[in-house]
Amino acid sequence: MARVTGSITIAAPPERVFDTAADSRNEPTFNPAMTRADLLTPEPVGLGSRFRAQMGKAGMEMLVELTEFDRPHRLASVTTSAAMTTSGTLTFTPDGVGTRMAWDWEVNPRGWFRLLGPLMGPIGRLMERRIWTGLKHHLEGRHGR
Repeated sequence: MARVTGSITIAAPPERVFDTAADSRNEPTFNPAMTRADLLTPEPVGLGSRFRAQMGKAGMEMLVELTEFDRPHRLASVTTSAAMTTSGTLTFTPDGVGTRMAWDWEVNPRGWFRLLGPLMGPIGRLMERRIWTGLKHHLEGRHGR
């Protein structure tokens, strides 16, 4: 098990940051590693919503379920794939003219990925920083990833 935590400030209101992060269908627009995300449950996105996402060139499939939905303050989810299960929260706090978004994930590798256990924390921190920096750029109108 690895714990992955961090935070970022985004120049956008908490409601906008929350809504964008809560709907996994948005993630391919700011996370170049995600190639597709589909909503599996009826609209609107909320507690219990589930998504099927594909990552990378190999199209690794992940299932994402929203397990807590307190708009615009707190969002929790569980993501399951053949490689790992990740669970945790995103929190959204007003910060000046923007939002301080923090993440706290517990990553549990499966199968042979358990061998990478000691690397999961550092790799996860790098990946999360990259994903949420992409969200920041997306919401702040910057188009570079």
